[in-house]
Amino acid sequence: MEKIVFLTALGVGGATVFGSLLGFIFKNISHRFSDIVLSFAAGVMLAAAVLGLIVPSVDYGGKWGLLITVVGIFVGAICLTFIDKAVPHLHKMMGADEEQKGANLQKVLLFVIAIAIHNLPEGIAAGVSFGTGNNEQAFMIAGGIALQNIPEGMVIIGPMLAAGVSNRKTFVCALITGLIEVVGTVLGFYAATVVEAFLPFALAFAGGTMLYVISNDMIPETHAHGSERGATYALLIGFCVMLVSDVLLG
Repeated sequence: MEKIVFLTALGVGGATVFGSLLGFIFKNISHRFSDIVLSFAAGVMLAAAVLGLIVPSVDYGGKWGLLITVVGIFVGAICLTFIDKAVPHLHKMMGADEEQKGANLQKVLLFVIAIAIHNLPEGIAAGVSFGTGNNEQAFMIAGGIALQNIPEGMVIIGPMLAAGVSNRKTFVCALITGLIEVVGTVLGFYAATVVEAFLPFALAFAGGTMLYVISNDMIPETHAHGSERGATYALLIGFCVMLVSDVLLG
């Protein structure tokens, strides 16, 4: 199981790196396309958070499952709220100006740090999901996170290059954000499996962090460039794809 988790962690973190490579190729990708992809990923993550983390948290929690789940969701969201006090909001940084041309280096580095920090709880969510023993569901959660990491990796590149950062240093920064997600995945898995009683809370905590990222970062970003209707339907499609997959594989 450890090998599977580690390989999945590499895949989740590697998606950010893959996205960054695409970012070098498609520096001027349209907001409409990236918004649709990010919205679809948000829908997949939303279904994954509910079906793969929050519902199992209630089931594994026994008599106090509902209370544990509700508390865990809010603790996860509150933790990211405190993180947002220290780092920029992703959607504000990503839509700060037209293509962020002329952005100063400090602002861009804060943007990269924000993505890196937010990648940690996403990785934890992927790792914790393996603690349930339902590998199919865990793979779907990891897949949803990886899917949204691709456009996230792409948007790192343009602002850094525009700020005068070299191609090599830009790629290294993207690589670091991906590695943080690998670390989060491994930590999440061992936290949920070593302390089995912690699993229901860990699942809810991970679900709360994912819901927070979806609502606070992903949806505002996809609605910031005039493609709200398309983004909304892309989210619904992503949600339904995950729902159908969960039912068929479940």
